Amino acid sequence: MNPNNPLKQYFRQPAIYIKLPSQGKNYPPGTLTMPPTGELPVYPMTAIDEINYRTPDALYNGQATINVIQSCVPDIKNAWMVPTTDIDTLLIAIRIATHGHNMDFDTTCPACQHESEQTIDLRTVLDTIRTADYSRSIHAGDMEIFFKPLNYQHLNNNNQMQYENQKLLQMLPDAEVPEVEKMTALTAALKKITDITVTALAQSIAAVKTPQALVSEPEYIEEMLKNCDSKLFNQIRDCILDLKASSEMQPLKMSCAECKHEYEQAITLDMASFFGSAS
Repeated sequence: MNPNNPLKQYFRQPAIYIKLPSQGKNYPPGTLTMPPTGELPVYPMTAIDEINYRTPDALYNGQATINVIQSCVPDIKNAWMVPTTDIDTLLIAIRIATHGHNMDFDTTCPACQHESEQTIDLRTVLDTIRTADYSRSIHAGDMEIFFKPLNYQHLNNNNQMQYENQKLLQMLPDAEVPEVEKMTALTAALKKITDITVTALAQSIAAVKTPQALVSEPEYIEEMLKNCDSKLFNQIRDCILDLKASSEMQPLKMSCAECKHEYEQAITLDMASFFGSAS
């Protein structure tokens, strides 16, 4: 940005300020500039940002999300490194800064299939987001295991690989190849899905402390997960899933206007639908 530009008074200004659920923890050095107030300014999207989130390739590989976060929250220098605990807060804040705090969405009652349009106040949703307690650890014998949230790059890479393998599994039954080849491909795809799961668990472990060493190298941790007994593996997996669930947005409680059935409605934060239009 050129400070001498005589038109700078017409540049966009911060619309809201937010506090990150993580409070800036788990950001590598140089990826976040935290203001003294602890509140990050959030700017509305530009026309270029809107073009970005309409680009299919950029949506698929995660680059659209990265570009929009770094444009609208300039204190974040490398959005790939953002802990997943902060992603929902950032996307909601950008949506509020760009389109306002009200958002319309369609919902269908699971009991009577009545369709209706509802409006939510995204400020209320922001207030309900919490971060998991990553200061907790678990013990297994003389070993203590510490955890951390995935960053967006890990999450995005894992999701892409899962998607590609699941797509392959869906296509296999109709593939015009011998059954032996189908079984070989199926076995390979299932193994890859298992490997992706183990990698994701390893990426969620900050360190393993033993009487002999404090181990934080991902390759050593992943090797341990592949070779430990099922009891320890399940204990680690369950703890990571519990931490993840405790920081996820809670679904909205809905009541059908037709049949009065009460149900829960998840909020979708995919870029295309979430930023597609104002209320």
